[in-house]
Amino acid sequence: MRVVLNAVGKGRREHALPVTSTAYESGTATLVVAETEQRPTVLGLIASGRMRPDTGRVELDGEVDAAPSASRQRRRAAQSVWAGDAGRIRRRVALVDAPEVSEPEPNVTLAGVVAEELMFAGRASHPIAVQNWLADNGLAAAASLPVSNVDPADRVRALCELAVLRKGVEGFVLVSPDRHGGQPEAWWQIVQEFAARGFAVLVIAGQASARVATLPLVERAKRDETSQAALENEPTVGRGVSSRSFLARSTSGGRRRSGRPRIRRLTARTRGGRA
Repeated sequence: MRVVLNAVGKGRREHALPVTSTAYESGTATLVVAETEQRPTVLGLIASGRMRPDTGRVELDGEVDAAPSASRQRRRAAQSVWAGDAGRIRRRVALVDAPEVSEPEPNVTLAGVVAEELMFAGRASHPIAVQNWLADNGLAAAASLPVSNVDPADRVRALCELAVLRKGVEGFVLVSPDRHGGQPEAWWQIVQEFAARGFAVLVIAGQASARVATLPLVERAKRDETSQAALENEPTVGRGVSSRSFLARSTSGGRRRSGRPRIRRLTARTRGGRA
């Protein structure tokens, strides 16, 4: 699955959402920046097939799922197309933790949130089932906490795991995880794990969190540079053989030892129902 947002905007003069382009697909975690209180939720609604853009278009697997009406005469037809086609995205993409739309009530316990979401997913939602789910996901200690007091990374993991329980969900849009505090690296690692499981993930966050999407690449480049410099500066024994290589060969009967490579679970809901 691949969803493309091509120059989408919302509101008069795009005040609700400036023109934005991004894409997300199965097996990949993508971060897009949206600032201010309202814009991340608007973008999340459009990206998950729950709101029609006023400008631009949304494509699903290369086909246009949503486009704005060009005139009053065509408005009804365009709205009809939107209602039918956008449902394809909505059925396959969950909207997670969007403020005022799919975020859980702050005073509800985590166990209460889990019970409700298990019910929406068609799973057993009695207390024992809830306890088992929490234990399986390493969240038993937070069961009685109001969801607003749950550790930010645990909150993200719980809501995302609950989102993908629903039938047909192939991905999710996570809105403003950085508003809860904590380290961006923590929730970014979590969404990458979901991407590794084959889900399409779009995270909408502020500019201050954008660095986490490129940080691994920067760190890798620095590490490669450091390793290369170390090799260049390493003393040699004999002709073109580093001391490390020489010792390795000496202790392995003339054969160089090869280093062993290091081997290095939401669904969204609206208040009072599904999102």
